Amino acid sequence: MKEQLLQIKADAEAKLAAVDGDAALEQVRIEFLGKKGALTAVLRGMGKLTAEERPVIGQLANEIRAAIEEEIAEKKEALKTAALEKRLLEETIDVTAPGTTFPVGRRHPLDQVEQTLCDIFRSMGFTIAEGPEVEYDTYNFQKLNIPENHPARDTQDTFYITDKVLLRSQTSPVQVRVMEKQRPPIRIISPGRVYRSDAVDATHSPMFHQLEGLVVDKGITMGDLKGMLETFARQMFGDSTKLRFRPHHFPFTEPSAEVDVSCFVCGGKGCRVCKNEGWIEILGAGMVHPNVLRGCDIDPEEYSGFAFGMGIERIVMIKYAIDDMRNLYENDLRFLSQF
Repeated sequence: MKEQLLQIKADAEAKLAAVDGDAALEQVRIEFLGKKGALTAVLRGMGKLTAEERPVIGQLANEIRAAIEEEIAEKKEALKTAALEKRLLEETIDVTAPGTTFPVGRRHPLDQVEQTLCDIFRSMGFTIAEGPEVEYDTYNFQKLNIPENHPARDTQDTFYITDKVLLRSQTSPVQVRVMEKQRPPIRIISPGRVYRSDAVDATHSPMFHQLEGLVVDKGITMGDLKGMLETFARQMFGDSTKLRFRPHHFPFTEPSAEVDVSCFVCGGKGCRVCKNEGWIEILGAGMVHPNVLRGCDIDPEEYSGFAFGMGIERIVMIKYAIDDMRNLYENDLRFLSQF
């Protein structure tokens, strides 16, 4: 039996030397020290030994068990150390190497221009007002002095949800809502999305962006409107920019005008951007119609005001010489990364 125990120890050492993982190590432990292991099988036969042999073999068996357990523990620690070294080697980071570069996004040209416009008007004392994009017919038309038979009310131009609810076709309803709640003096701008039933092409879209402004106070004149717009145009397009007012008609302003700026590319001489006219139309404006003031419970005999509105897409297209509005909506990074 002594020879069997020594052979078990030798076999265990040989197999432990070849172990290369935790699973194999556990298999060796079970094979030699488990309930059905080799060492256990030998110890079950000790009952056949003489009284003199029993303590000698028992002591030897315990020594061999302790030796195998110690070698298993050492092997387990060695495997753990080797695994850690391997992981450290595989996951080594060169802190001197350049980091991974991730592309950084940028603001959309529409948003860039809208923010620039807002900054310009804020510098002149305007505050930003917002309103719902789903609007009542009353605010979108009636309170803006647009009668029921006006072409703008036709379904060809306006997205109606019900007979009285629609997608706003301008941000002018925001002005009405402000005048209803706030007494003059009023000085606001209202940027936002608007909707009109237009076919998509290079210069039209059923959804686009506007920025409209309103000033109401005592003694407001057309001269105030002109001076404010000149200040805006010079900050937006350059100090040499000039304005031209052309008579026009808007139901909610009287008198009304279309406003052009001298071409900031050619200085008025004529070029591709201004279509060789020397002038670029940028917005509509005028003095707030007395009926609009009365509808908001503001006395037109005491107060007067002016309003103006511009398409932000148009400003973007003029500023960056873009000839197709659809480029602004297609999310093509080859286009957008230029701005």
